[in-house]
Amino acid sequence: MTNLNEHAVIGPIETDHILIDGLSIRYAVDRRVSAGTPILLTTPFPESVFAFLPVWEDFATLGPVIAVDLPGFGRSESRQDLMSPSAMGAFLIKILDAFELDRVHAVVPDVGTLAALFAASTNPDRFASIVAGSGGMAMDLLGEPLAQIARSSRSDFDGVDGGEQVVGLVRQLARFTPSDAVIEDYRLSALGDRWNKAADFVRAYPRDLPRLAELLPQIDVAVLVLSGSGDPFVPTSNGEFLQAHLPRCETRVIEAGHFVWDDAPAEYAREARDWIKRHDMPMTR
Repeated sequence: MTNLNEHAVIGPIETDHILIDGLSIRYAVDRRVSAGTPILLTTPFPESVFAFLPVWEDFATLGPVIAVDLPGFGRSESRQDLMSPSAMGAFLIKILDAFELDRVHAVVPDVGTLAALFAASTNPDRFASIVAGSGGMAMDLLGEPLAQIARSSRSDFDGVDGGEQVVGLVRQLARFTPSDAVIEDYRLSALGDRWNKAADFVRAYPRDLPRLAELLPQIDVAVLVLSGSGDPFVPTSNGEFLQAHLPRCETRVIEAGHFVWDDAPAEYAREARDWIKRHDMPMTR
């Protein structure tokens, strides 16, 4: 059994763990630039904090960076009651509180997009801006591979080693193959039944996505959606859905697959950095 609490260092990212609401949560911090609004990065499924290696230095020049493996993802502990977008949104506020982050720019690809939008629906003042994308927004807009997971049950994947499954998926879909050390971290993050348990987050979509759609028009936070033009899991129509329903939303389509931050890191970082700079201003009351 792998030790979830072990430290890992790959490139400029060094991980540690913090106890939040009784769970050991893995994170990495870069404080080379101490001034400015902190930037919170949340792990995309089925990767880990090391998914941000290609764009880490770009964000680290803007201000303090805190990257977090959400519960059940990466190398953070899981709890069944948190494996839904709405519950993860509430936990995201606990993460901000634990790190004493009053207000952040949130870069939240994939599952983090849904969690952050739920969090912003109740705590908009905690977000200076959100960089979203690669997260399904409506059941009829999901790509078939993601829709299959949403319709599945845990028993459908009984006996499947999630670690090997994820390694195969990333090597098949990512246009830029991560290093062996990063791939190994992904494997350990999904080892055994961890991937199957994390997939419960997606299985909650039929219940939570309609709830989120009703909340979107009231979310007063600037949101940028970065979508991959060839994403088989989350087609660009999901970004268009957000732009149509959020009051302050813009979309950009990048020539990439699902893992936009890996496939086109220079363009992803440039769009995100420009957005953060545009919206890095003091909160007015």
